[in-house]
Amino acid sequence: MLDIIVEEANKIILNGRFSAAGTEAAEQIFNSVSTDCTVDFTGLEYISSSGIGILLKTFTRLKDSGFTIRLLNLNEHVSEVIKFSGLDKVFTIE
Repeated sequence: MLDIIVEEANKIILNGRFSAAGTEAAEQIFNSVSTDCTVDFTGLEYISSSGIGILLKTFTRLKDSGFTIRLLNLNEHVSEVIKFSGLDKVFTIE
């Protein structure tokens, strides 16, 4: 189950598992982002290809408008998935 908290200044906090089951809710939130965005992965245990797809779609849309998305606090598993997919060269990761 994915729990998404949106804080002011376009900070999104993800908790749980970012998989196909949470895609609809996640898409609504990420589609509403229209400026620089920070996504905090502190409570995220797992990310699937559908979760990565939403992040990549958001990144592309923001980049086309001159904005960016930063990823924070990735755990070892999520970090490995991002690196394995080559997206560590796309996203700003802190």
